[in-house]
Amino acid sequence: MPSSTSKFTRESTASITSSIFEYRSLRGRTYQSSKTTEYWAPNDEKHIESFDVAHQWMTMMLDDKLYAAPITDNPQRILDIGTGTGLWAISDMADQFPSATVIGTDISPTQPAWVPPNLSFQIDDAQLDWTFEPNSFDFIHVRFMYGAIDDWPKLYRQMYRCLKPGGWFQHMEPDIAARCGNPQAVEGNKVWKQWTQLFYDAGDKLGRTFRLSDIGMEKAARDAGFDGITYRIFNIPYGNWPKDKELKQLGQYAGLYLDLSLDGFALLPIGEVLGWSFEEVEVLVAKMRAVVRNPNNWVNSDM
Repeated sequence: MPSSTSKFTRESTASITSSIFEYRSLRGRTYQSSKTTEYWAPNDEKHIESFDVAHQWMTMMLDDKLYAAPITDNPQRILDIGTGTGLWAISDMADQFPSATVIGTDISPTQPAWVPPNLSFQIDDAQLDWTFEPNSFDFIHVRFMYGAIDDWPKLYRQMYRCLKPGGWFQHMEPDIAARCGNPQAVEGNKVWKQWTQLFYDAGDKLGRTFRLSDIGMEKAARDAGFDGITYRIFNIPYGNWPKDKELKQLGQYAGLYLDLSLDGFALLPIGEVLGWSFEEVEVLVAKMRAVVRNPNNWVNSDM
């Protein structure tokens, strides 16, 4: 999505303090907190493993590409907001564009120490006022930030301010409202609807929505000043139920990601925020896992 602003200058950064590494522990899982955001998903090794799997299926979804935006062949500055494990920034972006400066930001220091020389990671909260100078990036990448942002229009305005004239951003979010495609999977859809509503309720209490309709991606982009907007919906299968070979492979990765993630996803939003007991959360996660693992349910969602 191209923007229209003007020239590049330097950016300022914040130093890492020891409090960044003071994780919150919850039932054996660890979570990151910042001054504005108590992030709802874990940041431990199990979650890192699941998000690395997610990176695989999201790349497959884009026909084995890291981005769909029509960026130039020679971008000089690239920003990855909410970089997580940093795989997107590391995987070919820094290598593919060796003359570019690639920066990944996140509230949690889960990125590897050894990275390409043109890549750096910064501990930063995207909800705060950005310290990057205006008109300083050719491409900004954002994905999987649902439930983490309390002011989406502000995030879009900050992206617009920091992009160079003719720069692009790409924002990808999964729709938590998955479903069973098999009309006979009545019980499966009942469990999914309960799961979805619980996350909606938790997001409402936190003030950081899980509803894609609340984010209003296209409107927020247009209101921020962007033009040339392309809005696409991808359908993601979970599990190996698709007959198509490529979709089956994508579904295997997506299903594994969900299977690895369910318990960590539920603990804080459903357990802590909504007040469910650990035992109640475990029962719900077991039901969800059974639904996802059943190939006759044809579980899928949009992104």
